[in-house]
Amino acid sequence: MEMELLRTNLSKVRIPEPTNRIYKQECCISFDTPKSEGGLFVDMNTFLAFGKDYVGWNFEKTGNPVYLHIKQTKKPIPEDRPLKKPTLLAIGIDGGFDNQELEYDETYNIVILPDYVTFPFPSVALPEKVRLAVDAILIAEGAERKEQVASWTADKKQTSEYALTLKQIDNGVIIPPSGWKCAKCDKTDNLWLNLTDGMILCGRKLWDGSGGNNHAIDHYNETRYPLAVKLGTITSDLEGADVFSYPEDESVTDPLLAEHLAFFGIDFSSLQKTEMTTAEKELDQNTNFDWNRIQESGQEVEPLVGPGYTGLVNLGNSCYLAATMQVVFSTHSFCSRYYMNQNLKTAFDTAPADPTVDLNMQLTKLANGLLSGKYSVPAVQKDDVANAADSSQDAKQEGVRPRMFKAVIAASHPEFSTMRQQDALEFFLHLIDQVERVNAGKPELDPGRSFKFGIEERLQCPSGKVAYNKRHDYILSLSIPLEKATNKKELEEFHKLKAREEAEGKEMSSDEIVRPRVPLSDCLNIFSAPEEVPGFYSTALNAKTTAIKTAGLTSFPDYLVLHMRKFVMEAGWVPKKLDVYIDVDDIIDISHMRSKGLQPGEELLPEGGPGGQEESEKLLPNEDIVSQLASMGFNHLHCQKAAINTSNAGVEEAMNWLLSHMDDPDIDAPIHKEAESNEVDPSKVATLVSFGFEEEIARKALKASGGDIEKATDWIFNPTASGPSDMDATSSSGPTVDATLPDGDGKYRLFGLVSHIGTSTQCGHYVAHVYKEGRWVIFNDDKVGISKNPPKDMAYLYFYERIRN
Repeated sequence: MEMELLRTNLSKVRIPEPTNRIYKQECCISFDTPKSEGGLFVDMNTFLAFGKDYVGWNFEKTGNPVYLHIKQTKKPIPEDRPLKKPTLLAIGIDGGFDNQELEYDETYNIVILPDYVTFPFPSVALPEKVRLAVDAILIAEGAERKEQVASWTADKKQTSEYALTLKQIDNGVIIPPSGWKCAKCDKTDNLWLNLTDGMILCGRKLWDGSGGNNHAIDHYNETRYPLAVKLGTITSDLEGADVFSYPEDESVTDPLLAEHLAFFGIDFSSLQKTEMTTAEKELDQNTNFDWNRIQESGQEVEPLVGPGYTGLVNLGNSCYLAATMQVVFSTHSFCSRYYMNQNLKTAFDTAPADPTVDLNMQLTKLANGLLSGKYSVPAVQKDDVANAADSSQDAKQEGVRPRMFKAVIAASHPEFSTMRQQDALEFFLHLIDQVERVNAGKPELDPGRSFKFGIEERLQCPSGKVAYNKRHDYILSLSIPLEKATNKKELEEFHKLKAREEAEGKEMSSDEIVRPRVPLSDCLNIFSAPEEVPGFYSTALNAKTTAIKTAGLTSFPDYLVLHMRKFVMEAGWVPKKLDVYIDVDDIIDISHMRSKGLQPGEELLPEGGPGGQEESEKLLPNEDIVSQLASMGFNHLHCQKAAINTSNAGVEEAMNWLLSHMDDPDIDAPIHKEAESNEVDPSKVATLVSFGFEEEIARKALKASGGDIEKATDWIFNPTASGPSDMDATSSSGPTVDATLPDGDGKYRLFGLVSHIGTSTQCGHYVAHVYKEGRWVIFNDDKVGISKNPPKDMAYLYFYERIRN
């Protein structure tokens, strides 16, 4: 009878093809896995997976009754089981990550809903189609892991072409078995033996000041001797020795290493390993990142668990995403939109057939994962791992893996799809942009609007006439005026000491370093301070001139994000990170930054002036700015737009504009395309119509806003707007008010930090700190705990919340 029920539903069973995405590691609505109490149910028609509490919703929605139930049960740990350390930068392969994971017994059943009729698998009694389908599902690589494994598995080391033809110099050098020291300084670790002339020299200096003093690579630059081996990694197992090829700039294999070592009298058979290889060092940094160095001064962190204290497991360089999302989901706007006001059932019912590609669904899933407390379980208590006493595990918990969210948010951004480190600021702006698009036409539902504010720039040319340009933004990007440092005397003494110690060949310890301390108030003042804009076209003078620009805010957002421009360009356009502390106050008042608008007695520049379309046609991009940006690899057209949109203010301003507008839908459109014709882009009209607006209104809005979709949307919701001048130039006196955006008092309280350590935003590590329930909390991937010393002076992004009366 029961088998007949299965046979009548065979039409709902599909045998997966190689191109099908098969989910079997995680529920697409929650973070349940086969290890969860109810196991995981794989829909044998769509190959989507559901936890026990959610599979019934899928049956209601799709009518698909047949599921493969996968349940994993923990095996007991043998007392004599040795601990294994990973030796490869890889996942799920022998020698890679996960080889210390607990072992599980896995059981399978075929289940038919709604009555949960169950058939064990494997069983010869099952129809052949079912057996084939289950076999294909179990054999297939899960969709959740495919990209991750492919991105993380390290390439095998290649044999160096220089090893086979290496000429060694017989200069009588014999290398002793120990007691090595750099020939150029006092370093006794991280030493490299050049295989051509036998010189022992220290390795590269790392971003945190550790490592060596670059003497080995300096020696290569002088001599071009290509290969070096790291002393301390040579043992009887020569394959484990760390050989580096400077011309190939990578670790390599030297098949003749035994001969090359013997040339300098080295008997490798008796040597013991005393140093980590570069690959092991990379592994060590990826698996045991010294987060105490970043923020918490080596103090033990008291772990926190429960609702709002759920960690995010690092997917491989995904700390930029984890840190950003922890702060974002600490805001009332995102919590209410995706947790309090929308439950998982509503999100799933309104999602398309594949909820894994629906941003609304995955944001709701992530919100529930972070805020419900369901997955905030101490890792030690759950897994009872053998090294539970390790203090580095103290604040670690089970957490959640944001794989599906990362996949859907990255789908429209090729960089975020990779496993490379990314800029947390760029990710935040991309997230807000995607959330705004999903909620287009329903601004009241868009939580990103709580970050949105207006900026008004006042430009005055030598004629005395002025123009006011307006734009919207989500972050206030602040330059850091190092000349405003409050500890100049200490800095002078430090630089004198540093010069003396360098002259004596000494290396300064990290606790001797003195960094400039700049008040946040000075950074805010710089934003509003007058600055010169060369190359400005004045319609009053009919000539290019230098204008004076000041800026203010037309609205104060619910949440104010301050971006500290710590990454600057040095001479030769080399990117550099400023080593500086910012002295921030917990409460700030930016009321003085409110834009005043056109004042009595001020006269606007003639029509077509700055900010209008005619002027923008005459405002030519500064070619120096364009060429310098283009030399960094940016698209030439994008560089021109960046120069124009920042009124040729400078390379740094243009680059900041460019990084914030890379995803603009019209970034590749020809300059002034809309200005050359009264016709608007039909695709933009179609986009607005798809939002639910009438075509005639969409056309009018696009004409009135110069073809900008975002401005057109605002124009539609602001019936007082009547043309381009309303968007770009203020013509009425008195303070400027943007009725389409949240607004209020200018007093804010600090509630979130995103901090970064590393030489650039593309490497290093991000950590978040959030003020919750009267205390600061650190979120370092899946480690969550009470912060004893939040790094308020070291953050990259500061998140402030407006104080409500």
